[in-house]
Amino acid sequence: MVPRELIEKNEALTLSKYATHSACSKGRQRCEERCDLRTDFQRDRDRIIHSKAFRRLKHKTQVFLAPESDHYRTRLTHTLEVSQIARTTARALSLNEDLTEAIALGHDLGHTPFGHAGERAINDLASFDFAHYEQSVRVCERLEKNGKGLNLTYEVIDGILNHTTGEWAETLEGKIVRWCDRIAYINHDIEDAVRGGVICKEDLPKEITQVLGNSKSERINTLVSSIVNNSYEDIKMDSHIEKQYTRLHKFLFETVYNNPIAKAEESKVLGIVEGLFNYFIKNPEKLPKEYLDIAQNEGTERAVVDYIAGMTDHFAITTYSNIYIPKAWTI
Repeated sequence: MVPRELIEKNEALTLSKYATHSACSKGRQRCEERCDLRTDFQRDRDRIIHSKAFRRLKHKTQVFLAPESDHYRTRLTHTLEVSQIARTTARALSLNEDLTEAIALGHDLGHTPFGHAGERAINDLASFDFAHYEQSVRVCERLEKNGKGLNLTYEVIDGILNHTTGEWAETLEGKIVRWCDRIAYINHDIEDAVRGGVICKEDLPKEITQVLGNSKSERINTLVSSIVNNSYEDIKMDSHIEKQYTRLHKFLFETVYNNPIAKAEESKVLGIVEGLFNYFIKNPEKLPKEYLDIAQNEGTERAVVDYIAGMTDHFAITTYSNIYIPKAWTI
């Protein structure tokens, strides 16, 4: 019996009957010979970690654009925090930790430069609807590995696609990631907002902190514990905790996400994204080769959107500057 089979046998013995067992995956779009060492979900996790899109997350905005301090979250550190919280939750519920981790690590692969401001800018410019969770799936299925995609399992793709709005994932592991994405960003965004002077710790409503906790770790523990203590056939919190979580989410939108101090630079994002979009629409031959192939097969606009969405903040700014900002004349 090879190591993978031993892992699968152990899953059958130890995981909840509601867990998604790797041996029972619905499979991949393209059939592959299975690995002797790793389950299919472990392979998906590794493919995501080794992808170019995953590495680029370290230079993509979470909330604060171009922060000078090294301690503000980026899209990568957010992803790692989601993964940690989700794995803890899955383990406590005897669900499949490998599937949970793969979904968590891949959930934001399609996020744009400049965070949600970049996402809104692309959606406004494109003739088709653009959402980062759909782009994350496209990265996995179409853009990575020079157009071959990562060929991930059905369950991982389903979890990535349904991690934020609309339909819920089919698996409990996917539902965990959706909850833990919210738990992570609300709490680390509070910490970053306090560090940036956007809010003070004392600004958090007392009726919320008395229930959820005064510190980031206390709040995360309260929210995760509520999920663990109230989930069985489905993933949920108790109503009292969820009510305070919803109030905290609303508080963050009112005081941080829509705060003119935190968002002072966002008005410039549309100009950068629009400038890049218009330039490459008019000059598609300037796209890298892999995007020229997309332009030929799926249209120029699709290729331009894919190219811009994959940029890091710095690369987008540099590319814009190289196109539009005059360079000093040297002799």
